[in-house]
Amino acid sequence: MSSSSVVVVTGASSGIGRVAAEMFVARGCRVFGTARDLRKAPALPGVEFVEMDVREEGSVQAGIESIIDRATRIDVLVNNAGMMMIGAVEETATAEAAELFDTNVFGMLRTTRAVLPYMRQQRRGRIVNVSSVLGVLPAPYMGLYSATKHAVEGLSESLDHEVRQFGIRATLVQPAFTRTNLDANAPRARERIADYDRERDLVALSVADSVNSAPEPHGVAGTIVEAALGPWRMRCTPPGEASLLTKLRRFMPAGPVDASLRKKLGLGAS
Repeated sequence: MSSSSVVVVTGASSGIGRVAAEMFVARGCRVFGTARDLRKAPALPGVEFVEMDVREEGSVQAGIESIIDRATRIDVLVNNAGMMMIGAVEETATAEAAELFDTNVFGMLRTTRAVLPYMRQQRRGRIVNVSSVLGVLPAPYMGLYSATKHAVEGLSESLDHEVRQFGIRATLVQPAFTRTNLDANAPRARERIADYDRERDLVALSVADSVNSAPEPHGVAGTIVEAALGPWRMRCTPPGEASLLTKLRRFMPAGPVDASLRKKLGLGAS
């Protein structure tokens, strides 16, 4: 993929998406960053911001069409926009689960469907879907978030099989916790069941500690840029904890991995 590629990064107003957009600019790309509200997207040199809400079909179509009008093509789509939530599965209302899926999965589907006709016409393209290590290693009290990322994993593999005939490839980036507002400000499920209080609070505290000690977004953003512009790989994992956890999941027996995860979260071994 050429360094002069036209790149679209969703959720580019802050965090990983903003740093990735900046890195694409440094690589000589023409970069469009999307944000739900342009008033909350501080200017970034070299990045052209487009208002787009991935939860709204019309907003996505209008945003992508405006980019095509300006750049005539899209070479790379980075599906980065997402949200997180902490809560027991039993505490999570269907409406809350639907909101998570609407952003993390259906939002990705909307942007991908909007971009693919142009990529098919030009017979090239790269789609980078930001997943999570929780897409391969689910954690307690993040069940619905993990479910969305498992869906992203399956969708992306199927998509890659389907579009490679057109010179397009899809790939996944699987970060661990990163010091961003998404992780730090993760909301909790609104319904609280007292029986879960002790463990849920332990997990929430562990997540907060992990975020506070996590690296800045640059490592994940750099992995996104390489996944977009470098040789194709189905899964790209940032160095550090994310790489370690995915290897543990793949090569270690389930029992020790389960015990290690519960210990890290401050839960009992049972």
